[in-house]
Amino acid sequence: MVRLSWKMKVALALMGSSAALSLFHILLFGDTHTLLFYLALDIVFVPIQVLLVTILIERLLNEREKQIVLTKLNMVIGAFFGGMGNRLIRMMGTTCADFSALQQPLAVGQDWRRSHYEAASGFIQSYQCTFDPDNVQLEELRKFLLQKRDFVLGLLQNPNLFEHDKFTDLLWAVCHLTEELEARERLRDLPLSDLHHLGGDIQRAFSFLVQEWLSYMQHLRRHYPYIYSLSVRTNPFNPSASPIVLE
Repeated sequence: MVRLSWKMKVALALMGSSAALSLFHILLFGDTHTLLFYLALDIVFVPIQVLLVTILIERLLNEREKQIVLTKLNMVIGAFFGGMGNRLIRMMGTTCADFSALQQPLAVGQDWRRSHYEAASGFIQSYQCTFDPDNVQLEELRKFLLQKRDFVLGLLQNPNLFEHDKFTDLLWAVCHLTEELEARERLRDLPLSDLHHLGGDIQRAFSFLVQEWLSYMQHLRRHYPYIYSLSVRTNPFNPSASPIVLE
């Protein structure tokens, strides 16, 4: 005995209901011609209806899938900043002679709204780190980046990165800086020209890092206020930041 699936059972029930209603209409009104006319009219427009429904459903499914991908990607970005991003901001910030200029524009608070983030984003777009070759802890930076290399490479293997070019650019910039530092046997007494070359790599990675950090903070404010609270209290641009809740 063939067992029918629930989909087949539903289809047969619907077809049976349609046939029964058609028969009831003929018996009640005795007008087969009108019934067949409207049946043919409906069949004429079936392809258009299928097309419209298909486009609508496909769009809804694509939007839902995109939201799921972005949610997963923001989890990856959160893991990056929690695992190394915040510390990397502080380490790279020591190479910027004007790092303190970021403290006030990026003093993200619990009361920040969209207008605050737009103003901070505008400031970042025009900000360029002024590299200070006399204040560079390259050995410490190389050691940290080499420790986190596998972590960064693991993030680059995430297929969801295709939805976020800027974060991918950040990871590639960090990888390139790691390779540059690893390629040099000694990082002391480097010629000034080479220090400025490394400074350019640091500036590139730092620029991506700051922009991505601000976008991630805005995402947390909208969707995860409890994580946002901790991130505000541990703001890497605030030299006096502390996770301790004082009020």
